[in-house]
Amino acid sequence: MENKPWLSQYPAGIPANINVDQYENMVDFLTESMQKFAALPAYECMGKTITYKEVDQLSTQFGAYLHSRGLQPKDKIALMMPNLLQFPVILFGCLKAGLTIVNTNPLYTPREMKHQFTDSDVKAIVIADNFAANLEKVLPETQIDTIILTSIGEMLGSIKGSIVDFMVKKVKRMVPKYNLPNTVTFTEAIKTGKKFQIKKFENCADDVIVHQYTGGTTGVAKGAMLTNRNLIANMLQIKAWLGNELVEGKEIVLTPLPLYHIFAFTVNCMVMVSYGAKNVLVTNPRDMPKFIEEFKKNKITILTAVNTLFNALTNNTEFQKLDFSSLKITVGGGMAVQTSVAQKWKAITGVTLSEGYGLTESSPVATVNPIDGTARLGSIGLPVPSTNIRIVDDGRNPLPPGEIGELQIQGPQVMKGYYNKFQETEDAIVDGWLNTGDIALMEEDGYFRIVDRKKDMILVSGFNVYPNEIEDVICTHPKVLECAVVGMPNEKSGEVVRACIVKSDKSLTEKEIKAFCRENMTGYKVPRFIEFHDELPKSNVGKILRRKLKE
Repeated sequence: MENKPWLSQYPAGIPANINVDQYENMVDFLTESMQKFAALPAYECMGKTITYKEVDQLSTQFGAYLHSRGLQPKDKIALMMPNLLQFPVILFGCLKAGLTIVNTNPLYTPREMKHQFTDSDVKAIVIADNFAANLEKVLPETQIDTIILTSIGEMLGSIKGSIVDFMVKKVKRMVPKYNLPNTVTFTEAIKTGKKFQIKKFENCADDVIVHQYTGGTTGVAKGAMLTNRNLIANMLQIKAWLGNELVEGKEIVLTPLPLYHIFAFTVNCMVMVSYGAKNVLVTNPRDMPKFIEEFKKNKITILTAVNTLFNALTNNTEFQKLDFSSLKITVGGGMAVQTSVAQKWKAITGVTLSEGYGLTESSPVATVNPIDGTARLGSIGLPVPSTNIRIVDDGRNPLPPGEIGELQIQGPQVMKGYYNKFQETEDAIVDGWLNTGDIALMEEDGYFRIVDRKKDMILVSGFNVYPNEIEDVICTHPKVLECAVVGMPNEKSGEVVRACIVKSDKSLTEKEIKAFCRENMTGYKVPRFIEFHDELPKSNVGKILRRKLKE
């Protein structure tokens, strides 16, 4: 107990450990949930809803189709599409067929696609036709020989689907011309699958079921091998954490984060299935009016998102007018939640924004704040059940509370390793501890705070400067909408601080920002350079890309 002070901070009813062996594999878990909640609505997208029973049937047909095409368990299949009704059907079908899923960001360039497909030895792909032209460019350099195409409107019903596809293809011209060999549509695959059965295969706890690529925010993206056990463990850890706050069959979760992203994949997809929740999928979270319409139409009880989306919503006058009486839980992950955003969110919605923390390599959740309203602002919360976390110095020696060092994770959710990357795996997992590359500290009572990414730290005249801290301060200025801070080389001090700012009020000046910073932080932290931008570069999930600003 002495080295797990966080256990005394656990809200009542949350266990210190979970039973990792509750399910042998993900298919067992899915089958149980789909049967239990068969009659309930499972997913809604663009106004069309499907039940758990329909998802179960269609995914079984899809899995059978994959086997009929000669694909074998453990073969790799890439999924490349935004949030659509097809996504969970395809995802669960692949799992039922024992294939290893390679989640792929649809916004990838051909170069990034080629890296991921060749790195993972992908044999098959299910891709939205919007991105097929990019696949055509790299196909000859991959091992892909099974191509299943889907369209945005394919599961929305014949009339609505036709209208949506007409708009996407003919009016908005969002589907560039392509020429791919031997393709089959998703609808054809489902239809053909009816005639076949899924062949029996061994499906063990330690089998890899997902290659989840790291964000590539630092260097080349690597395929984290996540097993049945990893993902089931994390799903059960989060479920234990939610405790008695949720009611089976009554929850409605809004999912703006793409399901191919590990946060939404585990939390929104897997955990919510265990509650028989209805999942409202947002295909394009950048379409703010549509997003707000979904919020208004469905009595949303749970929302998970990233800081940038929470920030955009709190600054949207239409959103501010909504009725939040049904909203119970909001969780921020994927990037640091800024204190100013969390405070504004609470003021507008009345609901605490609980920050969590995790990595692709930890399936992803490692810590999270209590969701009973006692979340601590500026903290990433407490380790989830069956998880050990410690802070170490450069020599990997554990540090006492209050000391700043690298955060390490140990638990059943930590990946098996990186696919085909022995050395990188050895560097990442040492003596069973995952090195995160994040600089953090543990408070006396077991709460953790992230100070910053090791790689983003700025060294000014020998002093460590953490961009998160400066961004946090600048974002409290009433005329600032968004801010990102990076280091710039400097002959005198090694590096200096550069702040890139998006204004919320056009009258904001450089002088004002500098005066505000001097008032709120010590001299060496004050940005030497202030730049104003119309917008900041972001990943598809809305993470601000400091690396792009550095370049």
